Amino acid sequence: MKLLEFFFPVGKMLKPDQIAGEIPPAKDIVRRTFDIAWPSATESVLVALISAVDMMMVGNLGKEAISAVGITSQPRMLALALILALNISVTVLVSRRKGEQRQKEANAYLRQAVLLSITLAFLLSGSAALFAPQLLRFAGANNDYIHLSIPYFRIIMIGNFFNSVSLTMTAAQRGAGNTKISMVTNLTANIVNLIFNALLINGLFGFPRLEVTGAAIATMIGNIVSFCIALYSVTRPNGFLQLRLSDKWGFDKTYLNDIVEISKSSAIEQVFLRVGFFTYAKAVASLGTLEFSAHQVCMNIMTISFAIGDGLQIANTSLVGQSLGARRPDMAMIYGKVAQRIGITLAVITGICISTFSTNILSLFTTDPEVIQTAILPLNVLSLTVLFQIPQVIVVGSLRGAGDVKFVALMMLISVTCVRPILAYILCYPVGLGLIGAWFALFLDQLTRFTLSFIRYRQGKWTKIVV
Repeated sequence: MKLLEFFFPVGKMLKPDQIAGEIPPAKDIVRRTFDIAWPSATESVLVALISAVDMMMVGNLGKEAISAVGITSQPRMLALALILALNISVTVLVSRRKGEQRQKEANAYLRQAVLLSITLAFLLSGSAALFAPQLLRFAGANNDYIHLSIPYFRIIMIGNFFNSVSLTMTAAQRGAGNTKISMVTNLTANIVNLIFNALLINGLFGFPRLEVTGAAIATMIGNIVSFCIALYSVTRPNGFLQLRLSDKWGFDKTYLNDIVEISKSSAIEQVFLRVGFFTYAKAVASLGTLEFSAHQVCMNIMTISFAIGDGLQIANTSLVGQSLGARRPDMAMIYGKVAQRIGITLAVITGICISTFSTNILSLFTTDPEVIQTAILPLNVLSLTVLFQIPQVIVVGSLRGAGDVKFVALMMLISVTCVRPILAYILCYPVGLGLIGAWFALFLDQLTRFTLSFIRYRQGKWTKIVV
């Protein structure tokens, strides 16, 4: 008990004039944080690990296959950008209504979000599939592997429609604190994806050997499974969130305006993110197939490290939103600080593991000695980057949970859209650092976000935002 209070001195985390009511003991706060965080953290890490295994399977086909799959990453996220913006608003609004115990309104927001998600997913995924060659060329794909990328991308865009709607439903569940549902949904879908990867990439047990195309079909099947599970979760009786055919469907201006109001800033944030990530990936792709292949392996490892913070971010967003909905800004600040301390501890452990076992980790993704050698230095940069990456992701979760999405959008403009791609181009080409220059730029991007988000958090203005 004393050790817990030493690491999480909740009574000392606030000034006396900030306390708005009785503060629960440290063990209760930490327990509630873990109760919501562990399903999200487990989900994020295991999904990232399964995705990493996905890349390992493709990696055995050669560096062209790694690049073919990797080059589709940013165009795919571009097709998801507006959906992700929508989902942020859904999580914020549902968490507030959960804190206020206004179930009817929470379900009304869910219905509006699902209708919007279906519409946007159809338009965005369909357009991306139609213009696949142009998108992939613009992303930096070269003649070594674009013939593999185009069919892969078009197939995963079919799955992207189902994935988009599934993400919206699980975003609402997270806002209600039902993080276990999201965990089950994503883990089941990814395990299905992994099984069909093995069958279709390598042609096991009588299945055809489809290689990169097989990986795309496996992803699509996994997305359809996730949609089915997510839909079941919001149609069960007795849940806080329920979709029923007997409910009033159709767009409702009252609820739609609230979603759009929050989504506007989140959409701008997503545009800034996608432009920054897209141009950054394009700069790296122009270095050549070997460098881009090594970069994609390192980015997969980074995704795993990001997942650690992302799980805590999801829990933090829900807890902060519910606390503010219950008129307890003091508890919102305490939950945020508790999550940050957990995150800093995990960041140090992750950084040490990446640095110590860099060669062993890389050898899991590819047996190509050139790719491994090229990826060593970027991976060492990543071991330092996670020290800032994981804590800032958690802080941003607090700001999003409070509805402070305008600041987050501005921060992404400065850091991701400007700092990362501009520095990457300068360091890669005029300075001549190549791939390592791109990873120095990524490090400076994370450092910038860490600094700006912590300053904003300490100011405390986010606790006074009305949603």
